[in-house]
Amino acid sequence: MNKTIAASAVLLLLMCMVTASASNAGSSSEPLVTLSYLEGTYTTTLKTHISQMLGNAEKNASNMLYDLYGQFAGYSFASSYTQFTLYEGDTVILPMGGSFVLLTGSATLTAANGIVVDVSSGQEVAAGTQLLQNSRIFSTEDTVATITICELSAGQVDGYYWINTTDPNKSHPIFLDVMLKDWYYQPVDFVHSNGLFHGTAENIFSPSVSMTRAMFVTVLHRMDGQTAANASEQFADVLDTESYYYNAVAWASENNIVQGYSDGTFRPNTPISREQIATVMHRYAEFSIGDVSILSFDYDAFPDLGDVSAYALEALRWAVSQSIINGSNGYLLPRSIATRAQVAQVIYNYFTLLK
Repeated sequence: MNKTIAASAVLLLLMCMVTASASNAGSSSEPLVTLSYLEGTYTTTLKTHISQMLGNAEKNASNMLYDLYGQFAGYSFASSYTQFTLYEGDTVILPMGGSFVLLTGSATLTAANGIVVDVSSGQEVAAGTQLLQNSRIFSTEDTVATITICELSAGQVDGYYWINTTDPNKSHPIFLDVMLKDWYYQPVDFVHSNGLFHGTAENIFSPSVSMTRAMFVTVLHRMDGQTAANASEQFADVLDTESYYYNAVAWASENNIVQGYSDGTFRPNTPISREQIATVMHRYAEFSIGDVSILSFDYDAFPDLGDVSAYALEALRWAVSQSIINGSNGYLLPRSIATRAQVAQVIYNYFTLLK
């Protein structure tokens, strides 16, 4: 696609070169809106006119571009800085015009056919050099640079690149809005790598967006292997069998993991609160592992216990004692809406401590 765009750009430039020979727009010979424009033939006519004037120049220019970009066959392309999670032993290949910024971790320039420049300092980077964090390196003409990752790192690429990973099951890239420095990086990486969470858009996780009740039940259903449900009854507002959450809600209802509201609804699109998460997780633990023991009384230290709804008391006490939910800045905040990042942390805690 990039080759096509480049070739089109050359054609556009060539078209602009001949505009000086055309009549001024709005003149009697070429009015502002012409009949050919209205009939949709103006562009075609202009292209034909250009081809006649330039002969093979247009074709030769296009062929030169295709030859130039042909050397990048098989490479990926980042039109702007794109962040990746990189693991020990991974390599990043940068052909000419590609650039790389090491954000965290460590990496070395192990091989370079040509000249690699540290744009930040203006100095050439020699093979074997330990890369500096937050410095942009650039592959110059006729250069192919190889960057070897020494430990878990984050980096940004721009232009053409090729990543060789030591483990094809590891996700590259990580979401653009989830950085290694973020407290939720590890849980988000975990839930994504295990197929429990998907992004809200391509390469976007939306960590601060609220989690709905339907989304949360869908995550639990995936944790259970997306077991088929046999229940014939369904909530009054969960009747569309084509909805992404229909089977998950049916499974959760059948196994008493969710009970819905007193009016017979489930309210799938309602954001889920922290105490609701604790309640559903408590039921899920009882269903899946059969053990909901309370290990400590850390729960009693929170100053906002009075805000906990009666139905959630036992579940929150369990969740806190098992370190599934740890509070926020010393508070339980039971009725606060949970974000996707917070739910990822809860799921990660559950797998780490109880599974």
